[in-house]
Amino acid sequence: MQNITLDSLVVTLGQIIADFGMKLLAAIVIWTVGFWIVKKVISSLSYGMQSHKVDPSLTSFTLSFLSITLKAFVIIIILTTLGVQMTSIVAVLGAASLAVGMSLSGTLQNFAGGMVLLVFKPFRVGDAIITADGKTGVVKKITIFTTQINTFDNQVLFLPNGALSNGVITNLSMGGKRRTDLSVGISYGDDVEKARKLALKILSKDKRVLKDPVPTVFLSSLDDSAVTLIIRYWTSFEDLYPTQADILETIYKEFPKNNLNFPFPQMDVHVKKN
Repeated sequence: MQNITLDSLVVTLGQIIADFGMKLLAAIVIWTVGFWIVKKVISSLSYGMQSHKVDPSLTSFTLSFLSITLKAFVIIIILTTLGVQMTSIVAVLGAASLAVGMSLSGTLQNFAGGMVLLVFKPFRVGDAIITADGKTGVVKKITIFTTQINTFDNQVLFLPNGALSNGVITNLSMGGKRRTDLSVGISYGDDVEKARKLALKILSKDKRVLKDPVPTVFLSSLDDSAVTLIIRYWTSFEDLYPTQADILETIYKEFPKNNLNFPFPQMDVHVKKN
């Protein structure tokens, strides 16, 4: 009887191992094939949305959301294949929902923030922005939880959508054109009118400077060592910084040729002998 019982136990154990092994093999196959299919689906959707010129912000957000959803669906199928009852999965999810909701409250806030950014569109992929805490860069991707921006010195920042949607955002790209005020000082006694005409001539030769609004040059202040002029003009955002650098360099070269001098701080010291 003991031999029969032992033999039956071995056979039963062997069947259990064989059954679990088949389930495990099936789960591995589902994992491999399922994630491969998810990758292909996301890739096809990405190509389709790009070919139909869907808003890049909507594209990145949608693909991120679908990728997570489809992968979660594959994992549920794998658990079911391994013998985990769907009712058990639902019960576990229900029991854990409160704890997960509390622990991921910030994550859920970021998800809601992503939806706000997607609907109201304070910025799009490709826009240059300044965040409430002073982060500046170009938006590269908007996902369901974070927004990726690349700073102008090529640092990659991942900003939580919740904070972005609730903070002040300066969109540098929106509006189409930007105003620049250059402050230039000339020496006391120099001809202000000549400086004004020369500055306007320099601006007129630069095709990146917009004709409307009309560029202006005016006296701003009488400082301790300089008569300060403001040179005001408008350009597109893309030309803002290159134009600023080129015009300043041209002014630096041309003003001295026309007897317009750049002053520097100085102090007169008078020595009295008793």
